[in-house]
Amino acid sequence: MNGLKDSSVAVRTRNKGGYSRLFTAGLVNGIGDRFSSIAMLALILKVTGSGMAVGIALGVRVIPYLFMAPLAGILVLKIPRKTLMMAVDILRVPIALSFLLVDGEDKLWLLYAGSFIMAAGEAIYSPVRKSSIPLLAGPDALLKINSLEQLMTGCVLILGAFTGGIVSLWWGPKMGFVLNAASFMLAALLIRGIRFPENAVSGDEQSADSDSAELQQGFRRRAGRLQTLKILIGGSQVLQIIMAYELLVPIINGWDNVLISVYAVQVFHAGDAGVGAFYGALGIGLSLSFFAGRLLKKRLLSIALVGLLLEGILLMSISGSSHFGAAFVLYILLSLCGGIGNACLDTLVMRNTPQAQQPVVFGILAAISGSLIGVSMFGAGWLLDMMGPRALGFTGGAGFAGVALLLGGFSLLRRRRENR
Repeated sequence: MNGLKDSSVAVRTRNKGGYSRLFTAGLVNGIGDRFSSIAMLALILKVTGSGMAVGIALGVRVIPYLFMAPLAGILVLKIPRKTLMMAVDILRVPIALSFLLVDGEDKLWLLYAGSFIMAAGEAIYSPVRKSSIPLLAGPDALLKINSLEQLMTGCVLILGAFTGGIVSLWWGPKMGFVLNAASFMLAALLIRGIRFPENAVSGDEQSADSDSAELQQGFRRRAGRLQTLKILIGGSQVLQIIMAYELLVPIINGWDNVLISVYAVQVFHAGDAGVGAFYGALGIGLSLSFFAGRLLKKRLLSIALVGLLLEGILLMSISGSSHFGAAFVLYILLSLCGGIGNACLDTLVMRNTPQAQQPVVFGILAAISGSLIGVSMFGAGWLLDMMGPRALGFTGGAGFAGVALLLGGFSLLRRRRENR
């Protein structure tokens, strides 16, 4: 038994540098995607001047998550994860370059079709990438690394949006597409240098706790992936709460994604610079969450739900704010709470899910949240006509707070029943 433990530690040590490559590849990919997004929106507005065309371009990026994200769990059983991630990156290079052919409204279909295909690739890539983290780090490092993932997202928001705007302004939108294609190639090269454990799943099972080991044996006695997933979620209160979280929170989160631009332009009259500043505030908050997340050790589910409650309170405060500077600070705090909560939830999924099932679980969670956020964003436009931005923002904040209290109450009741 000690020999197995020592072997597991050795594998973790050999792969310690692997996460650095995975992190850098994610950063490069994210910044490249920001370049492409800004360039795409700038090109659409230049060619059509239509807000509807922009809405279609954003909408087609959400749809693939519903169908493609769950596919990641199936593909990773048949294709080595490194090969799969590299293939997705390389296949997206010609798609990114195809945007260079768009020079009029008659070729906008290339943008829409390409956006759909690249989003489908990301829907596969993201769950596989996230489920790779436990293979490259020990269990004690998961929370720290998931906090680092929030720092990466913050850097993408700050660097990607800022430099992407400059690239589009100085060299035109098409340079953004070229840089995005280059980012896919660089990310693929970085991933090529990662060395995953040869027996990744069995190694993870050996390091799991006794409950997970028994659960894994139960999985082997039952056929069918859906049945396996049902057993897994049915036996874990933590996963049940996280699944409920992903069903409820994105419905409101889509409103906030729309409101951030509406607040900047219509409420505070700060124009595009205000939109950029608010997104920069989100990036700052996510970056700060890395340092805050390093202080956390226990009660991760409670911390995530308290973070959601604070997000709701902050959203209600933003809706009533009368000064742009105050809203900017509140957005930093909002993103800080969200980043800490996301790191806690991702860590809990990794700790409570056997390695073999992680791509499937992360794929389902991505499919649920991505699809619901898309529907929510479409619905936000309709709701804004009925309520106005401040009223919708307050309602969304109250919704976040309500979900946090509901899930917290459910967790408390289940815990009391189990203790009887």
